[in-house]
Amino acid sequence: MSVDMKLNRAQFDAVMVPNYAPAAVIPVRGEGSRVWDQEGNEFIDFAGGIAVNCLGHCHPALVNALKTQGEKLWHLSNVMTNEPALALATKLVNSTFADKVYFANSGAEANEAALKLARRYALEKHGVEKDEIIAFDKAFHGRTFFTVSVGGQAAYSDGFGPKPQSITHLPYNDVAALEAAVTDKTCAIMLEPLQGEGGIIDADPAFLKAVRELANKHNALVIFDEVQTGVGRTGELYAYMGTEIVPDILTTAKALGGGFPIAAMLTTAEIAEHLKVGTHGSTYGGNPLACAIGNAVLDVVNTPEVLNGVKHREQLMRDGLNKINEKYHVFSEIRGKGLLLGAVLNEQYQGRSRDFLVASIAEGLMSLMAGANVVRFAPSLVIPEADIAEGLARFERAVASIAAA
Repeated sequence: MSVDMKLNRAQFDAVMVPNYAPAAVIPVRGEGSRVWDQEGNEFIDFAGGIAVNCLGHCHPALVNALKTQGEKLWHLSNVMTNEPALALATKLVNSTFADKVYFANSGAEANEAALKLARRYALEKHGVEKDEIIAFDKAFHGRTFFTVSVGGQAAYSDGFGPKPQSITHLPYNDVAALEAAVTDKTCAIMLEPLQGEGGIIDADPAFLKAVRELANKHNALVIFDEVQTGVGRTGELYAYMGTEIVPDILTTAKALGGGFPIAAMLTTAEIAEHLKVGTHGSTYGGNPLACAIGNAVLDVVNTPEVLNGVKHREQLMRDGLNKINEKYHVFSEIRGKGLLLGAVLNEQYQGRSRDFLVASIAEGLMSLMAGANVVRFAPSLVIPEADIAEGLARFERAVASIAAA
């Protein structure tokens, strides 16, 4: 690369595959809940790298973990285990329903492992006929071909040839549809306890109860995709802890590494034994660098101070967004849980969530979309209250600019 090459948005179009359409802004530095671009413009981060940066940018505990482990051991492969992986797996087992952990690099990989395990478990326990996976409309489980087929959004799965079979999609929160669909052929029911990409839609307690009861009745496994809701995002370490049910398999990624790629699949000993030696694997899964950072993340997040702080910050965000809406009347509701919140656009502003995102950037605020009709917020779990207030003030200016147009 020549020394004088301009690393700008135009260079993206020159050298990158066009499956993304990033903003013109190129951040170069972050600290806490603030980010600075190439020109030195400052932004408050209400996006959190899509619910990844659970402790903001360059949190001292994570920087220290990376530096310390970076001078010890980076990679071995799973021909050998390593101490950070053992420590992190032990923390996850001690903090959840699970007995066993499998490490991967991304949410999609963790979900792929969960789906393969569910199929293998059903095959070995009940026979080849028990292979149906039930999933839900508007779900998002990743971009591998298996996970994108299980996710309930045709826009992501169509156009790549024949899809994996024996996958049934149902409306989310529809107990009657679920009761009609689950049979002895069902091997797993997979869902997000709070749908993220689908629009920040929370699961009804009656729906979750039906999922668990029907799975028990028909010897099916319940898989919770907690890639977005896990590691403190909802004010619990994992969202299932705020419900009345416990899954058989849980997947976690995003916030588990606080920005460093890592994922895990958690399950019970009885189910785990069906992933025998050689049945599944990952070259980088459980590498020492990622696991060292994951340990640091859990040490900070899995504390009463941080988890209770999430619920307090949720209320500040809700109150602020409702106050904005009282002035400008752009949202029909504010929904979600913890610091995964969605401002749902009302009839007058349908299809315009991207306009709010663009207007926010212009005011120095990073936000997200969850479909065309929902503005999504997933800030750091430890975002200072002053940054919440300033971020909401910037968002109000963005809303005002759209309402005045």
